[in-house]
Amino acid sequence: MIDVMVAGAGPTGLMLAAELRLHGVRVLVLDREAEPTPVVRALGLHVRSIEVMDQRGLLDRFLAHGKQYRVGGFVAGIDKPWPDRLDTAHGYVLGIPQPVTDRLLAEHAVELGAEIRRGCALVGLEQDDEGVTAELSDGTRLRARYLVGCDGGRSTVRKLLGVGFPGEPSRVETLLGEMQVGVDQETLTRVMTEVRKTQKRFGFGPLGDGFYRVVVPAEGVAEDRTVPPTLEEFQQQLTAVAGTDFGVHSPRWLSRFGDATRQAERYRVGRVLLAGDAAHVHPPTGGQGLNLGIQDAFNLGWKLAAEVAGWAPEGLLDTYHGERHPVATAVLDHSRAQLHLMSTEPGPQAVRRLVAELMDFEEVNRYLIAKLSALTIRYDFGEGPDLLGRRMRDVQLKRGRLYAEMHRGRGLLLDQTGRLSVGGWADRVDHVADVSEELDTPAVLLRPDGHVAWLGEDQEGLRESLARWFGTPTG
Repeated sequence: MIDVMVAGAGPTGLMLAAELRLHGVRVLVLDREAEPTPVVRALGLHVRSIEVMDQRGLLDRFLAHGKQYRVGGFVAGIDKPWPDRLDTAHGYVLGIPQPVTDRLLAEHAVELGAEIRRGCALVGLEQDDEGVTAELSDGTRLRARYLVGCDGGRSTVRKLLGVGFPGEPSRVETLLGEMQVGVDQETLTRVMTEVRKTQKRFGFGPLGDGFYRVVVPAEGVAEDRTVPPTLEEFQQQLTAVAGTDFGVHSPRWLSRFGDATRQAERYRVGRVLLAGDAAHVHPPTGGQGLNLGIQDAFNLGWKLAAEVAGWAPEGLLDTYHGERHPVATAVLDHSRAQLHLMSTEPGPQAVRRLVAELMDFEEVNRYLIAKLSALTIRYDFGEGPDLLGRRMRDVQLKRGRLYAEMHRGRGLLLDQTGRLSVGGWADRVDHVADVSEELDTPAVLLRPDGHVAWLGEDQEGLRESLARWFGTPTG
């Protein structure tokens, strides 16, 4: 029997597979497509996802293939400077095409021992008290202790579970593709600059080799968005919006996306869970979708591994829904608000001008970027200091950096007193006796996802928190 089957080899599923393998969980990733998609749906990583990669020792790989940006325009395309003094050691956005992110995460997962099978579509599932049976399109039946649906907004797993997906259907649609243009750069820049004064869902981004990433509003909402648009449709819409089709030709791929906003009612049904777009879909404004899915996987991985290993305290796996469902709800609201601010209607334009004025205040600008970057998340761990429940930023220690101590995906006690102990939890929690000038508390206990589970200097309080998050001690 496989420990965990993951349906979907996108960034969420691949990140989850790697997190599970850090704990020795036997993982099989299934994907319906025979080859990884070349479609560039997402363009980069926000701050929290960059931190996630750093916590697992992956950041250098991503930096080698990406470009760091400290420019404005990430909130509804409102052009304000990148804020100063973000609470992070990585105050930038990393521009990196999604296919590259997928490839790097796949390589990482396979290096850790995960198996990826492509061209395998999941078409049925049954579960009982012992596990889940998955049926594939070729008639193969596989058995696993748990199954996680990371198979996108049209998730087969979610539909087979019968989990409700309430929300709002698409009301506007956008065309997206990569193609060449037949005008000079000066003409392209001049027309694009003029159009984008009012139409923020329009643009050309250079990709090299004469190709551009082209975004333009569609005429309406297609009955079947799985059918890609034609080059002729692009030409018509470019002409309607900009007065010219720019001589676009030779497309590499063409796609479309809508602004549907939906969220799964439950992220867990017995031994089957949902993550990423299978659990939530929303407009792509702000580039939050891929990042939200990676962070879902980062929250779920160690908890599911604990269940498989048998040391999970009661209710630990259910905290996945309890913590991540509200986060996605907030992202859905944020993306809705941004899309509203990008409307060409007079009312939304008036609100946009007001928000732009407010963003001239450094505190407002910093807060909105921090929210977009998932730095403001605080899980409800009960009463305590403000840091409790928040992710811990990377801090400099005497012997190195905090995040360098977290590559194995275990819990971590950063003990500046040198007097505390993780006792019978040493098989699950690392004890780092070191000091940091950036940390003004005697000690912090971090979960494997980097969120602060406890802080103080009382051994008994520490033991209670260790038991809450890491189960019964051994020995």
